Amino acid sequence: MKRTTRRSKEDKVFDLINIFLVAIMVILVVYPLYFIVIASISNPNMIYEGKVWFLPKEITFEGYQRIFNDSKIWLGYKNSIIYTFVGTIVNVSFTLMAAYALSRRDLYGRNLIMFLFLFTMFFSGGLIPTYLVVKDLGLLNTMWALILPKAVAVWNVIVARTYFQTSIPNELLEAAKMDGCSDAKFFWKIVVPLSKPIVAVMVLFYAVGHWNSYFDALIYLNNEDLYPLQLILRNILIQNEASTQMISDLDSLAAKQRVSELIKYGVIIVASIPLLILYPFVQKYFVKGVMIGGIKG
Repeated sequence: MKRTTRRSKEDKVFDLINIFLVAIMVILVVYPLYFIVIASISNPNMIYEGKVWFLPKEITFEGYQRIFNDSKIWLGYKNSIIYTFVGTIVNVSFTLMAAYALSRRDLYGRNLIMFLFLFTMFFSGGLIPTYLVVKDLGLLNTMWALILPKAVAVWNVIVARTYFQTSIPNELLEAAKMDGCSDAKFFWKIVVPLSKPIVAVMVLFYAVGHWNSYFDALIYLNNEDLYPLQLILRNILIQNEASTQMISDLDSLAAKQRVSELIKYGVIIVASIPLLILYPFVQKYFVKGVMIGGIKG
């Protein structure tokens, strides 16, 4: 016989208030994204007149057609994919190696090394000294200017180090050494395969950072052929510089403005697609990796 617990009136009111607040938060987050989607396929005149709220009006895919026919967008896509792929490999490799070394109690001077890492979180040389270092290293106008200066994020090192300390027992290392396993082999053959959650978290953090980054490219790159997608997107959205290839066939200013609005909404969707595709593959590891890595420092 099941026992049913009767909920008090206060509990029901509390639940209703929570549901109401969560619903408002969901609407505030989801609706702007939804509006961008429907605005990218709606007649801009309908948007100006305030007639587009929940459903697209006078559906048109002209904006997407012009976006995908523009060579700069595809070049930016290619560059961003290369920067994100190479940069994420460099970031994750360096971060995991540093974190594992700092998690080992037999590392001589690890407290001093950790202090130097933490020091850089609060104090930095600033933009001009960093630019001069990048320039002196000959990295200007290369993809390495976007990757090497930020090869390691200290916060991610701390999270990964905590994961290794709480998830990789010392007894496992001792058993491996008894079988003649070296430190490098133990790390690559045992530690990394057992650390899929934290690896997935690091991949997501770094990949999102590289994909959304445009400021470093704005500072270090002068060659437009090396521009990432986000810098091209910035020029379109902020500086209102839609590529002449996109609107060169239009004669009137009104038509150019109309198509430019479609392109603005469309490039936001186009730039977000890769991350939306990546996230489901790492989502199942995300919570576990962050929680375990953030339990204690």
